Formats: sequence, C-alpha cells, structure tokens
Amino acid sequence: MGLPNSQNLNSQTATTMIVAFLSGVLIAVSGCVAPDARQNSNNNSNNADISKNSTISDRQGKKLILTTFTVLADMAQNVAGDRAVVESIVKAGAEVHGYEPTPSDFRRGQGADLILDNGLNLERWAERFYGNFPKVTRVTISEGIQPISIAEDAYQGKPNPHAWMSPRNALIYVENIRKALGAIDPANAAIYDANAKAYSQQIREIDQKLRQAIAAIPPEKRYIVSCEGAFSYLAQDYGLKEAYIWAVNAERQATPKQVQKVIDVVRANKIPTVFCESTVSNEAQMQVVRETGAKFGGVFYVDSLSPPDGATPTYLKLLEYNVNNLVKGLSDSS
Repeated sequence: MGLPNSQNLNSQTATTMIVAFLSGVLIAVSGCVAPDARQNSNNNSNNADISKNSTISDRQGKKLILTTFTVLADMAQNVAGDRAVVESIVKAGAEVHGYEPTPSDFRRGQGADLILDNGLNLERWAERFYGNFPKVTRVTISEGIQPISIAEDAYQGKPNPHAWMSPRNALIYVENIRKALGAIDPANAAIYDANAKAYSQQIREIDQKLRQAIAAIPPEKRYIVSCEGAFSYLAQDYGLKEAYIWAVNAERQATPKQVQKVIDVVRANKIPTVFCESTVSNEAQMQVVRETGAKFGGVFYVDSLSPPDGATPTYLKLLEYNVNNLVKGLSDSS
C-alpha cells in the first residue's frame, strides 16, 4: 500500500508537528494494547540485539535501517549482514498495531537512512510518525503480496496485515528488502544480493519442514484456534482451518458473540487445544477453555519476536515454534 506523501512539509511545519506529537506521546494512553502487552513492552526494553539506540560511533559510517517491528528487523538484518545497522522501532514483546512512538524513536528516525514497514494497515501510527522525516526513504516491504481480506468485524474487507506469517510471502519481503538496501547503498549491493539469496534458501527449507509436520495431522483435525486472526496466510498455505476471537487485535474487549463463536467451533470439531498470541491478553481465550474443556496450548508469536534468550529470537525460529506448538496441541487427544 502507498505511504503518505510528506515531501511538501516546510521546516517550520515539521518542527511544530514534532513538538505537538511528542507532547501527545507523553500523555497518550495506548488503548489498543492489552495490559499484558504494555507490561511486556516495558520489561523488554533491553532487547539489545535489534532494538538498541545507535550512536554515530556505533555505526562507523554504516547505513541505519529502521523497521517498524522486530520480525522485519530480523529479516532485514539477515539481508544486511554486517554492512548496515538494523534496529526495530517497536521493542520485543510489544504490540505493533496501536504502538505510540517515543522520543527515542523520533531521534532515531531523524538519523535513519531507510525505514522499512509492513503496510497493509498494520502500523496505524505510521502516518503521523513518518510526517516528521520527509527526507528519509521509506519502503513498504509487503508490496507485491496478494492480500487476504478480513472477513468480519470492524475491519471487514480490509487486508489482513499478517502476510509475513506465510513463508512464501516472506520470500517477497526479502526480495523487497534486498532492493531497498541496494538502492540506498549500491556499494554493498552485491553483498546484499548474496545474503538475500542465502536467507531465502533457509526460508524455503523451513517451509518444507513445516509442511511435512502439518501433513502428519489428519485433514479434518487441522484447526488453528487463536485470539487474533493472524494466521490466515499460514492457514491458506498449509491447508489449515482458522478460528479466532477477533480479526485484528482490537481496541475493545472481546464481545460475548465473538467468544461464543469460538466455543461453538471448538465443541463442534472437538479441537483439543487453543492458543493466544504473545502480545495479546488471553483472558477471552481462557473462557473458551473453561467452556469447552479444551487445553490452553500457550502462546503463538506473530507481531513480535521474543528477547534473544527466549523461544523465538528470529523469524525462522518463530515459524518453527508456532507450527511445532500447533502440531503438538492438535496431536493431543487426551
């Protein structure tokens, strides 16, 4: 999707916007983020691998690449290798949809050479943020993806933003990252090309491995039940049926109708295990557990990697962890 055109902002207007926006940040209440996600955001501010604040000396003349969230940062780092500094704006464990940029984010934005985002209406805060950096190159790396439309709720008809959850789509992300890095740093383009080729091969290999794992589950049992409808692309690729409480991590509590819908699906299909995303409160899903007798299989990682010492410090680990956790849950007939 296209990004806002801010090229016509004069310096006085840009300064006014920054002052006004930073004032708003200091008093804003992030209504979209579940309480658990706010806590995770605070606790994981030390994710030094991909979210530290760079200084000029740290960079040693390298380009600074900002990404909107940690999954994209890991993808970009694999393409950049040691030829660029890559940082995520949203920290590990935080919720990306309704994120509120911080003063530190604005400082980094002013010094960035490139900002990579997902688009597809994922980063709702991006338009205001980008308006303060009209000269920084911005690239939406989901460009070229065939979006799946959201089928219900307030976002009906809009694209499901979680396209990176399909390894096939991830190959398109990597190609777009390769082009973007080569365009701003042509001196290292050949290295970016080689890195992207090697990383794409790793994605293809994990894709094949995960397909084989799903194939071991009888087709009638291939359900993925989550809090958010973040698995539509993965479900399409791997022949899964999807059930979820809300289509997109919403600004409101789950409604009784949304919860009952999942309860009915779980009961009718005797689904043994349900899950929730790491950045979302599992309160509504635990009601499904109580009403159906299904087990709670823990969290899936979607919008955020874990800290470096956690279960999913990389995108490839995220894919593997989620699918293995799902297969284990669906295989549990006890």
